Order: sequence, then C-alpha cells, then structure tokens
Amino acid sequence: MRNIKVALAGNPNSGKSTIFNALTGSRQHVGNWPGKTVEHKFGHFSHNGHRIEVTDLPGAYSLTAFSEEESITRDYILKEKADIVVAVVDASNLERNLYLVTQILELQARLILALNMSDKAEKLGYEIDMDDLSDLLAGVPVIRMVAIRGEGIEELRDTVVSFAEQLIGADTVST
Repeated sequence: MRNIKVALAGNPNSGKSTIFNALTGSRQHVGNWPGKTVEHKFGHFSHNGHRIEVTDLPGAYSLTAFSEEESITRDYILKEKADIVVAVVDASNLERNLYLVTQILELQARLILALNMSDKAEKLGYEIDMDDLSDLLAGVPVIRMVAIRGEGIEELRDTVVSFAEQLIGADTVST
C-alpha cells in the first residue's frame, strides 16, 4: 500500500472542508465565512488499496500571499509537494475561482478540479462543459460535485487513486 498526499485548495467558502469531511470521515467544523480554516487540517482514508493523506488548506483567492491564509496555502503547495492538488471551485463563481487554479497550474502541480456547488450553478442557468473546461486547463480531470449532498465524492476518490496510479507508474508518489 502506498501513501498518496493530497492537498485541498480553493477560495474561501468553496466547500473544501465539506469535501475533507466527506473524504476522511472527519467532523471539522464548517463555517460560512472567509478565514474559517486558518491552518491546515489533516486526515486520511483508504481506497482501492491506497492510503490517501488529505490536507485541507486555508481558503485563498490567490497565491500572492496578501493574507495569512494565502501564505499558508502558497507555502504548503510550494514546499510540501503534495502528490495531487484538488482545486475545489464554486461552480457558481467559476471565473473568480479559476484565478487560483491557473496559479496552481503554473507551479506544475498535478491537479484535479472539483467543480463543487454544481447544483447552484445550474439553478443560476450556467452550463459548464466539463470536457471543454478540462481541455482549457491542459487536460486536468474535472469532477462535478455537490459535496454537501455527497455527490461526486466517490468519483473524486476514484480519480485521486487513478491519477496516483499513473504517477506510481512514473514512480513519483510519496512512500
């Protein structure tokens, strides 16, 4: 069994902590205000023979580090070298959320995009073509999610493991 290090990154109130709780079975308090997670939280789960270590990073709008949260998030992504970064975005505010995603991609991070709150975006009349979005982001896997209802959690687990198995073939996953 190999350890896979995954970091959850995204804007405040994008659902990172909800996804963290769903993945790990933790009960981290979920707040509805920016700055709720001001330090990173750790948890883990096992899936298909792999142990996945998950870090819930503080919400950040960018990696430019104007706030303590952004500094913690930037430093973790740069220095800790997670095997995979899951960028959690609020699908109803996609443009604002994609700024951070593009910055993470510029760091050459291995990325999965969790398109959270997809139900809210659909109610607002937004149609997001996940294949086109993936193509625009250099082939990054995109997963439709409504984390508060558990939708997309299993697909995210499967995608993390599948992505990690590709990395194992390249022998670049944490041991």
